[in-house]
Amino acid sequence: MGIKAALPKYEIYFYNTVLYVAVFWAASWILEVSGSSANRKTFRSSVKPGWHYVGRKMDTADFEWTMWFSTFREHILFALSGHVLFAKICSMVAPQHRTLVYMAYGLLAVWATMGWTYVTLILSHCILLYSISLVKLRWLCFVTGLATLATFKCEPFVSWQAGLVEGNFELRHVLFYGGCGFTVMRCMSFALENCERKDGNYSILELLKYNFYLPFFYFGPIMTFDKFYVQANKSNLTRKEQEMWSISLQGLLHLGAIVGVDVLFHFMYILTIPTDMKLLKHLSDWALVGLAYSNLVYDWVKAAVMFGVINTVARLDHLDPPRPPKCITLLYVFAETHFDRGINDWLCKYVYDHLGGKHEDVLEELVATLCTYGVAILWLGPRQVVLIWAFFNCFGLNFELWTAKFFSMEPFASFEMAMSEGTSRRIRAIFNTFNFWTIVLYNILALNSLDFAKLVASRLLLRGFPITTIVVMFVTYCLVQVIKERERRQALIDDPDPTPPAPVNPPAAASTASTTTTTISAATATATATAQPVVEPGKEKAE
Repeated sequence: MGIKAALPKYEIYFYNTVLYVAVFWAASWILEVSGSSANRKTFRSSVKPGWHYVGRKMDTADFEWTMWFSTFREHILFALSGHVLFAKICSMVAPQHRTLVYMAYGLLAVWATMGWTYVTLILSHCILLYSISLVKLRWLCFVTGLATLATFKCEPFVSWQAGLVEGNFELRHVLFYGGCGFTVMRCMSFALENCERKDGNYSILELLKYNFYLPFFYFGPIMTFDKFYVQANKSNLTRKEQEMWSISLQGLLHLGAIVGVDVLFHFMYILTIPTDMKLLKHLSDWALVGLAYSNLVYDWVKAAVMFGVINTVARLDHLDPPRPPKCITLLYVFAETHFDRGINDWLCKYVYDHLGGKHEDVLEELVATLCTYGVAILWLGPRQVVLIWAFFNCFGLNFELWTAKFFSMEPFASFEMAMSEGTSRRIRAIFNTFNFWTIVLYNILALNSLDFAKLVASRLLLRGFPITTIVVMFVTYCLVQVIKERERRQALIDDPDPTPPAPVNPPAAASTASTTTTTISAATATATATAQPVVEPGKEKAE
């Protein structure tokens, strides 16, 4: 079954109607629970007074969101605005030295916020991995990089290195772990790319330019060194037509998303409610399912907005940073599931694709996924929730390949070839429906808690069976069909079907004079064709 398989329009309209009704129905349950539980004792630490003109309390359970767009909004804006200002001045005065200005500004900003001991710590890791990269052994770069990353996850190395940071401000730990973790990943990318370089080595100055680019330093996203090196050193700084309009529109969209999320937090406490297990046990099945789904959607929105703000600044510097992650609403396969496209691209380039090849062999895929999620565990920090999350996602990724291999064998392949494309699409959507909820359940482990994930699974599959299970799965089936329709339309835009040739109408009855003229013309054409040299079929095909 191809991706371009179409369904009747009335069927697609029906799927959209069911989906929108179900979303609004679940949202109404969450809205009702949020309004009636705003004054609970367990909510006091995270539900606080919000905007005065809204007249409601606001959910502030997400530290990252409040840090970016409330508590330290002015500090972050000041640092990014200074970078944009200096970058613009340099691009006009000395564009060939703009990467040095980026590095100098980033180095000074890190020094001002974290102190010279922290800068020394970062430089020591850069020098270590640069020295290892000169040996040009991939396995040695990996071992050294992962061992360095482990020092920020294991005691007593964490406490010793954290003690080098000066000051006691609120963002100290966030900036420390963010800067150190992303530094190690960037240095590993540099070292691995240096191993692939045939002629000579990259200079350590290129590594420092790459690492101390301020918009990416603390919070990412990660751009692999090969892409950053090419884009940061290009000499042509002319922009495409309407590129500045696109950048401005992107910034306005992010601003609108920030305001929209803040307004939503005044009416729906989707982050605080899952922390109160006593309240969750009294909620309806629809409210629980809606909470699980909305938490994943919110995490995607947060990643898209936070990375989008940084990406807007990077685009002003003539870079093409990693795009925001794919929305969870559009995911029904494990192979496309990620919440940080920069980390995902890094893992795919250096681990998953490098070990998995074409991802067709079962054993190679198993080794590739185990190594990929092993690095992800080390990146996130080895704890119980992360280990469970990694196990289930690794299993899901391999199970997809096993299922595809199984149903590609006979007699299943013949059965699918015998059925219509629309029927094949509907059957595949049924399997994708169950896959979608496994993705949801596996990932709310990392975003919420193990207890919340177990409660949602119990209500969906055990206590709610059969009514809740069937209804939720049917709504999810409608969602999958809407996603497939969107993919079909995009595929037609990217690769339109060839236009069939227009049918040739049979010649109408002609007069005797016309017949005579046609006969003479045909005879002349035949004589001309006979006079032409015969072209060899092989030569004609080559031409």
